[in-house]
Amino acid sequence: MKTPLPLWRKIQRQNFVQLSPLVDFLELSPHLRKQVLKSPRFPLNLPRRLAEKIKKNTLDDPIFKQFVPLQKERIITPSFSVDPVQDKTFRKEAKLLQKYPKRALLLPTAACAMNCRFCFRQNFPYESDRKDYEPELDRIKTNSSLNEIILSGGDPLSLNETALTSLFQSLDSIPHIKRIRFHTRFPLGIPERIDDAFLGTLSASKKQIIFTLHVNHPKELDSDVYYALRRVSSLNIPILTQTVLLRDINNSVPVLEELFEGLCDHGILPYYLHQLDPIQGAAHFEVPISEGKKLISELRGRLTGYALPRYVQEIPGEPSKTEL
Repeated sequence: MKTPLPLWRKIQRQNFVQLSPLVDFLELSPHLRKQVLKSPRFPLNLPRRLAEKIKKNTLDDPIFKQFVPLQKERIITPSFSVDPVQDKTFRKEAKLLQKYPKRALLLPTAACAMNCRFCFRQNFPYESDRKDYEPELDRIKTNSSLNEIILSGGDPLSLNETALTSLFQSLDSIPHIKRIRFHTRFPLGIPERIDDAFLGTLSASKKQIIFTLHVNHPKELDSDVYYALRRVSSLNIPILTQTVLLRDINNSVPVLEELFEGLCDHGILPYYLHQLDPIQGAAHFEVPISEGKKLISELRGRLTGYALPRYVQEIPGEPSKTEL
């Protein structure tokens, strides 16, 4: 007898993964449909609850712009590349990257709840044939300098609970690992993923958990998302955020102020504001660093200190994120 699917997995199956149903749902005019990229190299993947927040018959919506492929993606920009942060250079095992001292990045899955059009890892050659993480865990066990493992991908919350629990148990058995950090977008599109089973996995862990949410615009947040995140924080797990600075989406003081203050009002601390990683096809999202610095300067005069994230850029080979 098959195990019934959890609610979140049933909801995930409602994601828009084909353009035709989505543009119909969004009631795009024939003129606007011509600007949508029909056969994108990086596939469409948009949770229905996010699609329901998009304003109809317009391209000028902050959620639409983040997730719906446009003809602009076909423009080749010389300063942009297919591997802008040189992930492959730092690959220790097929699913393990180490860029910085004391911490490593475990990529247990290529799957995401949603596909951001500016994803810097959209070309990464994920290991898909092997489902286990034995070589990666062996490498972690033998490297006693590591004290933190970051679960990324893809999105680690794409794993089913059996796989996720097994991974946590393996990491729990490694004494020198003190912290496990999640990088996720899942709760924004499918907050039902934060269910009792997942919370049980977190509460059973012996490690300090850090939960890092990737969120770029206030429109992505709502009472259901905040409720799901409160369930995580109730386990004494800190919740931080990362935001990518994106042209015509959040490159304004009012939008960023609303985003960061709203997060703080719910006990969530803005951590990083990222300069866009120059992934080929995403040049239309780029905000000049000079403009980003000006935004941070203006926000510094309007926000309390803990509401202001660090404005950073990832420069391959540097021992940490570079603060701008």
